[in-house]
Amino acid sequence: MESVLQVIHVLAVIAIIVLVLLQHGKGADAGAAFGGGNSAGLFGASGSANFLSRATAILATLFFCTSLALTWMSNRTARSAGVVESAPVERTAPDPVPAGGIPTPPADEVPR
Repeated sequence: MESVLQVIHVLAVIAIIVLVLLQHGKGADAGAAFGGGNSAGLFGASGSANFLSRATAILATLFFCTSLALTWMSNRTARSAGVVESAPVERTAPDPVPAGGIPTPPADEVPR
């Protein structure tokens, strides 16, 4: 299930990038009036803006929902199979500190 969501997530990201790059900026209409390009292309003068804006909004919503779902799934699996929780804990007693406050090294680690 998680891999399907990841594929949908990546496809939504790629589609959003393509749609944003296809959209004209606010100043593109003035440039088209002076021969800067074909302002009434495939969708008409204002039809492309509405279609591309709606498609971008729908894909952004899909991206948001898949992000939340992937985060929730990741958090749920991290809690159930945590490395720290499943690792055995070995408890040892701390080394005693002499009255002077400086611990003495073990006999095999004494510098010569």
